[in-house]
Amino acid sequence: MSFTLIDLKVEAAIATITLNRPDKRNAMSDDMRSEFIEALEQVAADKSIKALVLTGAGKGFCAGGDIAGMERRMNAPAGEIGFNGWHRQQRVHHTQSLLHTMPKPVIAAVNGAASGLGADTALACDFIIASEFATFTWSYINRGIIPDGGGMYFLPRRVGLPRAKELIFTGRKVDADEALTLGIVDRKSSSATLVADAQAWAAELGAGSATALALTKTILNQSFELSSHDVFAQGSQAQGICYTSTAHRNSVMAFLSKAAAPANKE
Repeated sequence: MSFTLIDLKVEAAIATITLNRPDKRNAMSDDMRSEFIEALEQVAADKSIKALVLTGAGKGFCAGGDIAGMERRMNAPAGEIGFNGWHRQQRVHHTQSLLHTMPKPVIAAVNGAASGLGADTALACDFIIASEFATFTWSYINRGIIPDGGGMYFLPRRVGLPRAKELIFTGRKVDADEALTLGIVDRKSSSATLVADAQAWAAELGAGSATALALTKTILNQSFELSSHDVFAQGSQAQGICYTSTAHRNSVMAFLSKAAAPANKE
């Protein structure tokens, strides 16, 4: 599939997806979402890719849902609005799930405004690095709707329940410095080096065993909902898989070879 509303590049085993509707501050239209899903599935399936960086073209990261799409939904026949909305939600949730469950590290490089669905999209990634121009706002309340991109799940896990309620109830804007203080953002970077810094961090995060990373991430993503017994049980199964992996065998054999080598004599 050729992409026009996003850009996908792979360099040195790091994929970078750029949302590419800068004139609309990268608002997520239905067409963009289709391309985004295709790109995420492609990255997830490509074993040569070790990590993913997500950013936006121009001044914005993602302005949320496309207003033109909202207008079309409101103008649909009354008997179709509910089902159309349900269908759209399935696509939204599929997209966010692809980010959240990506079997490799994902970093959001937030270059500008991340609003509504844009803020949720950043939260669906494993880590967030922000430029000095980044802002975050869960502005759904201003449209009379609820956070539908995972914000009600992800945000409390980053900032705690009372703070998440305050940010969602008010829809107020959070700048990069406050976001870093609250824990919404993990790192801050200059706009001039934001993507390069994110790519370097992604390379560091993705350098280990792809098998171990994917299995660990899968379990960690569920750890708040699971009992310790369940985490240990899933961990036992995952470790059994790791024992059979090429990465584990090679690392053990390399260690044993080094330990068996005679000491150098001067």
